[in-house]
Amino acid sequence: MNAAPVSPRRSRRWIPRPAERRILLFLGDLIAAWLAWLAALLTWYWSAWPYAAQVGLGGFAASRPTWFYVLPLFWLLLLVDLYDDARALSRRRTLQGVFAAAFIGLLLYLLFYFVLNVDRQVLPRLSVAFFLLYAVLTTLAWRALYRRIATRWVRRLLIVGAGRHGREFLGYLRSPEGRVQHPAVVVGFVDDDPAKQGLRIGEVPVLGRGDDLRDLVRQYAITDVVVAIVGEIRGGLFQALLDAQAAGAEVSHLHALYEEAFQRVPIRHLAATWLIQSFMDQARKSMYYRVAKRVLDLIGAALGLGLLALIGPVIALIIFLESGWPVLFAQKRVGRHGRVFTVYKFRTMRPVAETTTNRWATEDELKRVTRFGRFLRKSHLDEFPQFINVLLGQMSVVGPRPEQPKLVESLQAQIPFYRARLLVKPGITGWAQINHGYVADLEGTVRKLEYDLYYIKHRSIPLDLLIILRTVAAVLGFRGH
Repeated sequence: MNAAPVSPRRSRRWIPRPAERRILLFLGDLIAAWLAWLAALLTWYWSAWPYAAQVGLGGFAASRPTWFYVLPLFWLLLLVDLYDDARALSRRRTLQGVFAAAFIGLLLYLLFYFVLNVDRQVLPRLSVAFFLLYAVLTTLAWRALYRRIATRWVRRLLIVGAGRHGREFLGYLRSPEGRVQHPAVVVGFVDDDPAKQGLRIGEVPVLGRGDDLRDLVRQYAITDVVVAIVGEIRGGLFQALLDAQAAGAEVSHLHALYEEAFQRVPIRHLAATWLIQSFMDQARKSMYYRVAKRVLDLIGAALGLGLLALIGPVIALIIFLESGWPVLFAQKRVGRHGRVFTVYKFRTMRPVAETTTNRWATEDELKRVTRFGRFLRKSHLDEFPQFINVLLGQMSVVGPRPEQPKLVESLQAQIPFYRARLLVKPGITGWAQINHGYVADLEGTVRKLEYDLYYIKHRSIPLDLLIILRTVAAVLGFRGH
């Protein structure tokens, strides 16, 4: 990799961080949605001629029903699953997401218009159709502009520490996920070990020692200095990091940058004291959050059980006709603080396949999923009986997925910090489920644990609502397993 010096002035150019990029995406979508709303209003105005001419544009707009003014916000809710660079920078995934949002919006409109027989004067057909058409066009135009601009947002990194943690972090940044979520050029390493001076690690050179940080930041126009040292940092290096920050670079620890870029916790790079020093302190929540969380759970349970009462008998009948009894199956799972409880789900496999417990489902067992069971899994309708567990306080709407007791016992012996996920109630949906999906191996479980710990550390009501909205998008898009 070429590490030639560049003009220091480049380091002063604003390059948005991952969280700032998501905010920018949202603001652009908001403007695009309001432009679509304005275009729909004007089209509606012209289609209502000559009546519209008598009242004028202002009078016509003021006489529109209230729901018409919230269409832009409704459109943003439909786009909730598109706010990360992996989707935003992919033309194909952006097209799929925007057209899926328009299709879902059209289906919901048809439900109100034809099935619920809403007054046609209150809900005219053309106004919604015009808005969805214009929203697709303006959103795609904005997203195309964003992709063009975002390709220029490349940060220049200097990694302090050329040991295992620094090398693995370089691997993360070079992975397909890393290139999208945190596009960066790793200019070089800094390490005080004399044996590493002049080495090239994955074509990235070791440029000098900690004392050289300030000069290297200026010489190579470094935007970010990443500390990839797990453990104590000596006083001289600490002063060098302060000097690098004064020279214009942003100084971050590997942990913080990893969390910001990938929205999960790097458990392979955590010291044993991390659980006490960082995680448990930040994971404590106020009484107000706990009360709000329980209220949200009770509202979710009421809505979920209400829908279950409507569609549950039909689902039960189809399961019985296809594969007999039982319609539900019960299984022991581990909840908060290791308490074991019984979870309920609609049966999706033939009975013989779901008698095995305390391990992941094998490929042979997954092949025994019934035809209707595949639909239930894709739509997540098999999960609805778990709202009973939410009502009883054994589960939450949002949280880590509950696992089987023997599996938990095995995993906590193999994966560091695994038991930390038991600090909160398990959930029907969660940060790991919407970001990583189903796993059936140890490596996938490690990745999901990183998402679970990120959720526990940063959990809040807004994050819970975001997870619920993205789950609804996944359900409507049939992206279950």
